[in-house]
Amino acid sequence: MKTFLFIDGSNLYSAQFDLFGPKKYLNFIIFIKIIENIIKTKFDQIFFYASYTPNESGFSLKKKQYVINEFRFYQSVKLTKNLIFFKGYRSKTSGKEKEVDLKLAVDLVGFGLLNKFNKAYVFTGDADFLQAIFFLKKYRPNKKIELLCLSNRIMYKGLFYLPSHILNFAG
Repeated sequence: MKTFLFIDGSNLYSAQFDLFGPKKYLNFIIFIKIIENIIKTKFDQIFFYASYTPNESGFSLKKKQYVINEFRFYQSVKLTKNLIFFKGYRSKTSGKEKEVDLKLAVDLVGFGLLNKFNKAYVFTGDADFLQAIFFLKKYRPNKKIELLCLSNRIMYKGLFYLPSHILNFAG
């Protein structure tokens, strides 16, 4: 029985930055161990999807701290065993993240349809992934899918449809 974890990394980073500020960030390896203990499972594979905030001149001090902290956090993520880090990019015109959410949704559905996992956890506060989850559940109803969120980024709509775990960390 394989268990996969799909993480909306940009959403997780932003949520943990709101909790801890610019001087601290989650130790990702310890964070994963905490999650595994809470849900009483071990992840066979972790997929992490994110894009780096471009470091541009003229940033405010707070924005510079955000970018530096983000880089350090993502570096800690990359040290995790059994993790694949998908790096999206930011639009040069709008600055918005590109490819990240879609790649997570496609991987979740694709790996599910190909029976690569029996159970999946989706870590996000973003309801955009619900349609991918609904699609997968329609065509592979035997797949178990659960939601993970930080307490300051909850996918409220997902709480109605999926078993959910809300993690509460103090700053």
